[in-house]
This record gives sequence, structure tokens and C-alpha cells, in this order.
Amino acid sequence: MSRFQPRLGFVLACIFLDALGIGLIVPVLPRLIGTLTTSPDAQAWWYGMIMLSYGVMQFVSAPFLGALSDRCGRRPVLLAGICGLGVMFAVPAFIGSLPAILASRIVGGILSANMAVAQAYVADITDGFERSAAFGKIGAVFGAGFVLGPALGGVLGQNDPSIPFVAASAVTLVNFLYGLFALPESLVNKNPTPLTLAANTPFASLGIMLRHPRARIFLLTLAFTGLANGIMQCTWALYTEFRYGFTPLQIGLSVFALGISISLVQGFLLQRLLARLDSRLIAVLAIACGVVCLGAIGFSASGALSVVFVCLYACAGAVSPLLTAAISRETPLDAQGKAIGSVSSLNSLTGAVAPALGTPLLMVTTGSAPDALAAGTPYFACALLSASALVLFILGTRRSDRDGQDDDDLTAFGE
Repeated sequence: MSRFQPRLGFVLACIFLDALGIGLIVPVLPRLIGTLTTSPDAQAWWYGMIMLSYGVMQFVSAPFLGALSDRCGRRPVLLAGICGLGVMFAVPAFIGSLPAILASRIVGGILSANMAVAQAYVADITDGFERSAAFGKIGAVFGAGFVLGPALGGVLGQNDPSIPFVAASAVTLVNFLYGLFALPESLVNKNPTPLTLAANTPFASLGIMLRHPRARIFLLTLAFTGLANGIMQCTWALYTEFRYGFTPLQIGLSVFALGISISLVQGFLLQRLLARLDSRLIAVLAIACGVVCLGAIGFSASGALSVVFVCLYACAGAVSPLLTAAISRETPLDAQGKAIGSVSSLNSLTGAVAPALGTPLLMVTTGSAPDALAAGTPYFACALLSASALVLFILGTRRSDRDGQDDDDLTAFGE
């Protein structure tokens, strides 16, 4: 992979700076909205709408942007997305209008879906276990950017909540200018199939993949583990406050520790494991580790011990790059964007559903004594989801091997 290292390094830098830009605005967006509303209820409503619209547009747009990159090339779609995102970051800083901010986040959600295009770019220039390792590095640098971004945003936005938006815009636009001169095209043979919206919705794209036995196993495993991870993330702050009495500082430090752990697993450990072990075995071990750690958090009445287990849970983060790479390897070269975009949409969907499942479970924690078994209900549910994924993955891949099923050509993606 040495001849591809400069290109891979640039794409990883793009993803890091994109995540940094997104993270910069996380601590100050609620405050900025608060300066433009007249009541806490209005602030909460607008904040919810803005956050929801961003996630929904990511879900809707990823397969289409991926398919567009299959047809037009990775470079123009990736650079256009970075440039547009830089412009959208600047809108809230200079236009004091809630509808304008909402519109900017809608467009920003569409453009931020080009993470799938970046992954397709990496798929173009890697193969074999190197692709899994490269996808792991994508997760690592995104996590590092998203951990660092909120910290910087909090510092920059102490006096003026618009400053982090300006900083995010500047970082992203500098990234665009660098890419304009440094990023070559990676797609050799472009897909000549005419592009239609109907064929590239997330449901249509996922429907095609679900018709193929091996891809179906991978997608369902990703869905179950993604839900478990989403519930864990959306409940951790309140769970640790309610059950262990964590302060905001302790919560922030625990999340920081988790982010660093995920970056180490995906960026450092995964590549070394892939050089020694079969990727399927690594996936099984990673999911099993997630089951054990989530269950242990549910049982633990000690906040410090739960932080240890949540950091160990980072090993489960290897599942997503491994299975995304597996789907990528079974997809034609001129359809990588659409396939990876579909996986990205699935991740967005599980992230959106997770809070709806996690909130009722969290209410059980609030109604239980901290040392009661029922207090761990959210994490027992997460462990159950991960255990279901483990059983599904083991039985599904064994059946696929036994029946001789081979999905090397997800040709419907190229039609």
C-alpha cells in the first residue's frame, strides 16, 4: 500500500478536519440558538429540529452521493462536499436567523454524507486486509477529530458562540483548497449507468443488498451492533449521573477516554490483528467483547469500574470497519460509492432510532436504587442486542460457507 500512502494520508486528513469542524460547533450550537429564541421551550424545539434535520439528511443522501461519485468520480464529489460544508458552517456565524441556520444544517447534512465518498476513495486504492485496516483508520481519525473539536469549540465559544462556526468554516475551506491541488482521482472506470433518485434512496439501495445472503448477514450484524452502540452513547451521560453521581467533568473525561480508546483500537490495534488473524475471527471476538463489557456495565455498581469497561468496549468498534470492508470487497469497483453510502445510511438510521429506544430504558435506571440490578437495564439491553448480533453473525456465516453462497458480484449495484 506504500504507493497509495500519500493519497490515503490526505483522505484521512480530510476526514479528521471534517470531524474537527463538526465537533467545534457541538458545545455552542445550543447557546447560539438560545440567543435567537425567547424561551427555553423554543430553544429546545429549534435545537431538536436542527439536530434531527442534519441526521435525516445524512441518512437520505449517502447512497445518492456515493452513486454520484461512481458516475462522476470521487474527487469532484468529495471536494464539492468539503467546500459546501465550509460555506454552510459560516452561515450561523453571520446570519442571525433560525430558519437560515436550519437550512444551513439541512444542506450541511447532505454534504457531510460525503464521508461515504471518502470511504469509497479508500476502497479504490486498497485491497484485502489493507482495506479493513484503512477503514479502521478512518474511524480512528474521525473519532480523534470529534473528541478534539468539542474541547476547542468550548474554549473558542466562551465569549462569543459564533467564533467556533467561523473556525469550523476556515478549517474546512483550507482543507478544500489543499485538496484542490493535492488530491488525484482514484476511480479508474466510472459507472455509465444514468443516475436516478428513485434507484438511489437508502431503502432501495439497502433492499438490493439485503437480497444477497452474505451482504444481508453483514448488514443485520451492523444494525444490531449499531443500535447497541447508539443506545450506549446516548444514555451514558445521564446513566452515569443518575446511577453513579458523575459530575459533568467526570462525564466529559469518561467520554474523552472512550474516544481515545476507540481511536487506538481502530487506528493501531486493528491493523496489527489483521496481519495475524482472520478478519471473521476478529469480528467475532470484537462483538463478544462488546457483549461482555456492556453486560458488566449493567451489573456494576461502581462508576470507576464502568469507565474501565466502557473503554474496553472500544474493542467492539472494530466491527464496523471490518464488515464495511467485507461488503466493499463483494461489490463491483464502479459501485463502491453506492454500497458504502448504503452502509453509511444504515449507521445513520440506527443512530436516529437509538435515542427512542434508550430513553425509556433510562427511565428504569432513574426509578431504581443505584445498586439494584434493574438500574443496569439500558446496558443489559445493549448486551442483548450485541449478543443477537454475535449469534446472527456466527450462524449466518457458517450457513453461507456450508451452502457455498458467494456474493462476489453485487451486480445490481452497477445497474
